Amino acid sequence: LHTPMYFFLLNLSLLDLGCISTTLPKSMANSLWNTRAISYEGCATQVFFFLFLMSVEYFILSIMAYDRYVAICHPLHYGTLLGSRACVHMTAAAWASGFLYAMLHTANTFSLPLCRGNVLDQFFCEIPQIFKLSCSDFFHREFFILLFSAVVAFGCFTFIVLSYAHIFTIVLRISSEQRRHKAFSTCLPHLVVVSLYVITGMFAYLKPPFISSKSLNLVVAVLYSMVPPTLNPFIYSLRNQELKDAIRKV
Repeated sequence: LHTPMYFFLLNLSLLDLGCISTTLPKSMANSLWNTRAISYEGCATQVFFFLFLMSVEYFILSIMAYDRYVAICHPLHYGTLLGSRACVHMTAAAWASGFLYAMLHTANTFSLPLCRGNVLDQFFCEIPQIFKLSCSDFFHREFFILLFSAVVAFGCFTFIVLSYAHIFTIVLRISSEQRRHKAFSTCLPHLVVVSLYVITGMFAYLKPPFISSKSLNLVVAVLYSMVPPTLNPFIYSLRNQELKDAIRKV
């Protein structure tokens, strides 16, 4: 359990738990108490932690792609390239980058004057919904942060794609079918998690405006904010033989 993969999985588990805890408890409490209220400070806090945890998770998933690349393409150098110190440094960089990213977005968003009411058409504080309440030209203020976000997101996505392109190139050269299957099985959970995270996030923020509606926005928000953190533990646990046996019995 002290190998790099499990160290990254520990961080991923903490991030998934944090993502769910940022949005779901408040939503459940409002539902039970038949209210939709949240304070201005509470909304800002929710936005900050949600952005912080989601961005760090994306960075950790990128690091895990590098971990799989080194393990399969350079197995003899695995202990050197991914020693305990290197893992701690990469993870610390991911957490620090996520903190700065969330701080920039939150500070910029909540410095906007809100003059179009105080009702968000969402079950948690989401930045696009907050922008709808602003009467100022938020696009110009957000342009550089959005550009920076797009560069970072596309950079991480490209890094993951290139890592797996090298991995598949090496794996397909393996003559033994059993070894190929073993190599693919070590990558499959991570690929599923990355795909789930990227697809839901892209659909939430890049969907065309003409297909946008209140009900669709709600469904999409649930998909990208709650489904990946909920399914990640199950996806990674499917490699556990005892869990597989238990599922077969059920």
